[in-house]
Amino acid sequence: MTATAVMTSHERSAAQAYLRLLSTVRAALDAPADRPQAPLALEGVIAEADEALALAGLAGNEEALFVLVGSLHGGGAPAPGRPRP
Repeated sequence: MTATAVMTSHERSAAQAYLRLLSTVRAALDAPADRPQAPLALEGVIAEADEALALAGLAGNEEALFVLVGSLHGGGAPAPGRPRP
């Protein structure tokens, strides 16, 4: 992650790809049990997230990724080790 408060385009893409993956998995898990659904293919969204993480230099650095995701998804990330109020 960069030292500034502004994300690079690769960092933003990685955070957005992670959020798309999370949304896809949540949709699959939240489907009502009494309604059959089509098989879920996660390969595409997983590959997209993996590629975006690698381009941003975040592969294996979940802490930095979650800080970025928090700044996109929640209007700003809390300081490391501090919960969101």
